[in-house]
Amino acid sequence: MREALWAEVLKVRRSRLLWLTALAFAVAAAMCGLFMFILQDPQRARTLGLLGDKAQLSGAVADWPGHLGLLAQAVGVSGVMIYGITVIWLFGREFSDHTAKDLLALPTSRMAIVAAKFTVAACWSVLLAIQAALLGLLIGTALGLPGWSAQAIVSGTVRILVTGALTFVLTTPFGLAASLGRGYLAAVGAMFAALFSAQLLAALGFGAYFPWSVPGLYAGLAGPDQDPPGFVGYLLVTAVGVSGVAATVIWWHRADHTR
Repeated sequence: MREALWAEVLKVRRSRLLWLTALAFAVAAAMCGLFMFILQDPQRARTLGLLGDKAQLSGAVADWPGHLGLLAQAVGVSGVMIYGITVIWLFGREFSDHTAKDLLALPTSRMAIVAAKFTVAACWSVLLAIQAALLGLLIGTALGLPGWSAQAIVSGTVRILVTGALTFVLTTPFGLAASLGRGYLAAVGAMFAALFSAQLLAALGFGAYFPWSVPGLYAGLAGPDQDPPGFVGYLLVTAVGVSGVAATVIWWHRADHTR
């Protein structure tokens, strides 16, 4: 396991994807900060050309709870794609670069290889969520947002991190899809199908029973009047995550690796 982890960390460290995902979360935090800047003084925003005369922003308040809540929603919505891409890349690159057979020829168990990939993906996702939270705190401080309190900061930060964790758990089946498809294409298709279904079912009111809708609902994407997902929703998220890891391990153990 130690050697497999070292190899996966080395691949990530030398990849541009690490910096691209960090940039994506930085852009998300900056956009949330821009929304807060507009909400602080809409007239000023119109003067600067940031907001049209007929444009409206509803459902958000320019204070610390509103800012951190909006950032949690951004992590819940964009995290499925960004975290999904990292998992797809970790598994799919072995087949696209034709290194899968070489990897399996090493004196390292297949379970260790899969476990190392998911471990690196989990640590990667946690670091991105922490980055988003820290940038949110810096931007909120720079904007001088009202409503600061230790409880608001802690609860907002925890919401961001938990949303990121829930989102990552739902990306484990994409590792299986990348392995089954022996590349990126099938997994990317599965990821977009999950994103589309999550948006559709959440709009229809069934998001609490569809795992990929749960992180966004937990982050408050449905609005303050909507209840967060219940026990069933979180149980489904856990089931998807565990099933994704288990199925990927089983596939790597039993599949015929011809290329």
